[in-house]
Amino acid sequence: MARLPRLTLPGYPHHIIQRGNNRQAIFATKADYQTMLDLLAENARKFDVAIHAYVLMSNHFHLLATPHTADGLPQMMQAVGRRYVRYFNDSQKRSGTLWEGRYKSTLIQTERYLLACMVYIDLNPVRAGLVGQAGDYPWSSYGHYTGLRSDKLITPHPLVWELGNTPFAREAAYAELVQGGLNPVQQAALTDSVLRGWALGEPDFVAELQKRTQRRLAKISAGRPVSIQKNTQN
Repeated sequence: MARLPRLTLPGYPHHIIQRGNNRQAIFATKADYQTMLDLLAENARKFDVAIHAYVLMSNHFHLLATPHTADGLPQMMQAVGRRYVRYFNDSQKRSGTLWEGRYKSTLIQTERYLLACMVYIDLNPVRAGLVGQAGDYPWSSYGHYTGLRSDKLITPHPLVWELGNTPFAREAAYAELVQGGLNPVQQAALTDSVLRGWALGEPDFVAELQKRTQRRLAKISAGRPVSIQKNTQN
């Protein structure tokens, strides 16, 4: 069966994942992580892509980003991917492919899933058992949103500003969201959608999107949406 083309529409948030080939490590040193962040920041600006959240894991990374042009996201990912492979192969004295094929991505409904996707991304190191708290992991966007550091890579989505009227209020509200976590249904929906490439949102949202593209957006009719709540527990 022919694989579906990636779904990319300007003005909508996209959840993206890029994995190492055969799940091999794509970061070996702190310099590697920083190089990836620098490449993402440079090319996000160049190709007009707003990166809202990220996490760099040892053998893959996630992004939540809104492209402002039809080609911005694939151009950014291609430029970052090529330059990072050259850097990593030179620094590790290796050759050959680094990535597990093309990156995977999906488009998500802002009101229903943007904050949930941010929480999903920032909790990756906790789910993997690398740290006990999201704030203990240095290679994610969590620190930016909770006031631990300022991250030049991040462009907050307007929805984040609705978390509070002051920086402190927004930071506390986001920390509370991450502390509450995601329930299994939310987590499965976010994982399945990015791996399979189906748009994630309410049926009306997906149906409206379908008018803008000939690419099929859902395998079956979307079910009842799952919202993230501040008091949701894992």
